[in-house]
Amino acid sequence: MQTEQYIKAGKIASDVREMVRNKDWIGKSVYEICEEVEGEIKKRGAKCAFPVNASINEIAAHYTAEPNDPITIKDTDLVKIDLGAQIDGYIADTAVTVCYDAQFDGLVQSAEDALANAMSTIKAGVKASDIGRTIETTIKKMGFKPIANLSGHSLDQYTIHAGKSIPNIWSIGGFSLSENSAYACEPFVTTGDGGGFVRNGQIKNIFALNSRKKTKNAEADRLLDYIWTNFNMLPFALRWIVKEWEEKQAKELLNILIKKKAVQAYPVLIEVNEQRVAQAEHTFIPNEDGVTVTTRIQ
Repeated sequence: MQTEQYIKAGKIASDVREMVRNKDWIGKSVYEICEEVEGEIKKRGAKCAFPVNASINEIAAHYTAEPNDPITIKDTDLVKIDLGAQIDGYIADTAVTVCYDAQFDGLVQSAEDALANAMSTIKAGVKASDIGRTIETTIKKMGFKPIANLSGHSLDQYTIHAGKSIPNIWSIGGFSLSENSAYACEPFVTTGDGGGFVRNGQIKNIFALNSRKKTKNAEADRLLDYIWTNFNMLPFALRWIVKEWEEKQAKELLNILIKKKAVQAYPVLIEVNEQRVAQAEHTFIPNEDGVTVTTRIQ
């Protein structure tokens, strides 16, 4: 357990998240947002644990900017900015919802309150299902719906989803939190008219390595090595490889790697009734007496 690296990554991630929260992004493109936020993480001495997600309105998660993405933020948009910093592969994962339309303030606040209430219950031995119950109860009391098929997750070195889930609803069974293990808790909330679930969308613009098995295509294999050297098993974006290959070729090579199952592509996740979604997220490490929230403002 490299607590020091987790805490250092958490300090950087929380500083950048607060910059995101307090900045006016109206009129900015998602390309500018992702590039600026990733630049801030690097400037502070960490690497990005995954491409910054800038998921707008009914898109709950997994949208990152395409190279030179023209989509711009309007004053009616609700944008979930999910960012990750890593030091030596030890990850801090955190998110904030920025919104300039007052009618959605309650939705954004319910995600923040659910997260705060969840954090207040945590110590080693607490059941993940009880965290889910706290999140669900908080959100429903405020008149909104949790997204039932999205969850938080355990973290490990160079592994963003390390096999265990922290649910956003109460569920039977589940595991108990281990002392000195890292987890991310991320309530996702939709409106009363939402279905409370997400479905896969058509767009896939976040990728991760599955296997280092060679493809017999020399250039695709060079990309495979590049991904491993630069990102290990952590997610990456097309934007991150067009510095080495021009966009058309990069896409062709990625498609070869996806077909060979060397790389996987993650679809965007969309609320089933196309209702707006808000998100809040912290990374935390339980201990006997309580919890170290690595992404809390220091």
